[in-house]
Amino acid sequence: MNRPQPHEYPEWGAQYINLVDQDDVLTLLEKQSEEFPEFLNNFIEKADYAYGPGKWTIKELAGHMIDTERILCYRLLCFARGESSPLPGFEEDDYVKNAHFADRSLFSIGEEFSLLRRANQYLFKSLNETELNRAGTASGRPISVRAILFIIAGHVIHHTMIIKERYA
Repeated sequence: MNRPQPHEYPEWGAQYINLVDQDDVLTLLEKQSEEFPEFLNNFIEKADYAYGPGKWTIKELAGHMIDTERILCYRLLCFARGESSPLPGFEEDDYVKNAHFADRSLFSIGEEFSLLRRANQYLFKSLNETELNRAGTASGRPISVRAILFIIAGHVIHHTMIIKERYA
């Protein structure tokens, strides 16, 4: 699959897309479904740790990743199917605040991530070139289906790096 071009995504998307160092994003997305939950299991003891005041715990960060994947996949589905109505943005801090991730185990959050990603893989692999090229408007900005796939993969890379740098 070809990498998305800068005109296919909003400026904020570049920080995630640029982290994906391979064009075979589908293979990377599949690997992440297994590797990220295994990575999280290394932090069971620190699951409720936040590296600073007002910062998310590891549970909250992982929960944010699940919420974001759901939202991005909804956008991907809408645009792949030809939706022309603009889709709203979301306030990630409010989502985390209202999700009560602290009540769950980190293991269960990792398992949910894996199951969600594995289910999404069926949609990802079913997309043809026409669908990958489709685009829509989300959060007031145009974005292509192809770009969303790369952003989903890059979002996991981004937060894995944050966990390594600030929580380990």
